Amino acid sequence: MGMVPQGAFKQGRWLYWVIAANLLALVALAFVYPHLMVSPGPVVAAHADIGKDCFACHQPWRGAQAALCIECHALPDIGLRTTKGLAIAQVVTQSLGPSRLKTAFHQDLIEQDCMACHTEHRSPRLAQQSRKSFSHELLRPAVRQQCESCHQKPADKLHQKITGDCQACHRQDAWKPATFDHAKFFVLDRDHDVECSTCHKARDFSTFTCYGCHEHTPANVRAEHEKEGIRDFENCVECHRDPGVEPERGGRSGQAGRAKKD
Repeated sequence: MGMVPQGAFKQGRWLYWVIAANLLALVALAFVYPHLMVSPGPVVAAHADIGKDCFACHQPWRGAQAALCIECHALPDIGLRTTKGLAIAQVVTQSLGPSRLKTAFHQDLIEQDCMACHTEHRSPRLAQQSRKSFSHELLRPAVRQQCESCHQKPADKLHQKITGDCQACHRQDAWKPATFDHAKFFVLDRDHDVECSTCHKARDFSTFTCYGCHEHTPANVRAEHEKEGIRDFENCVECHRDPGVEPERGGRSGQAGRAKKD
C-alpha cells in the first residue's frame, strides 16, 4: 500500500475544521435567531408579541414545556381570564358582541400537557399530525359525569324535560346515535307526554311508577285489574306498553292486543 501524501493529509484536516466551524456557526445562529433558523412557521395571532422569543415557550434541547405555558397562563384562569387578568366574557362582548363562551375545563384535566392538544405555530399540515383531538378521557373521572357543566341541553321537546344523567342514553365518544328509545319500553302518546318526573321519581330512570297521574291511583288500578281476574299488576308496561293498544286479558300490548276504542 502506498503512503498518503503529506499535503493530502493537511488538506483533509482543514476540510474537517471548515465543516466543524460551519456546524458551530449554525448552532450559534439557532440560539441567537431561533425564529429564523428552526421555527416551523409563524405563531398564532394571540402570541404574535412573543413570536421572536422562542425561549418564552421552549427550553434548549427539550422543546416546548408546559411549565413555561403556565407561567403566563395560570391554570385557575384558563378559559376565564386573559393573561392580563381581564375577564374573557368582557373581552369577547367588547370585540365580538354577545356570544356563548366555551366552558372552562382545563382545571379538571388529569394532567397538564399543553402540547398534547395545542400547537402555537401555523405550521404545515405535516407538522400537525401529532396534535390530539379532545377526549373526555382527559378529564378527571368525577367530572366526566357532569355533562351539563360544559354542554347545553338540546332544545327539542324531549330533552327539555330531562335534567342530568345524560350517560343513561348517550356515550361520551359520540352524541349520536343515542342508545335509548323510549318507545321500546313505553310509547309516549299525547295523553302520556308528560314531565319525566311524573313517572321517574328522584331522576332515577331505571324505575318508574304509573301512580303519578290522577287516573292511576293504587285503588283504581287494583279494582280494575281484580275485576278482570288479574292479580299480578305491579309491572304495568308488561301489558300496557302502548297506550294506543288495549291488551288481551293476561296478554301484552302489541300484535296480540286489539286496538283501543276512542
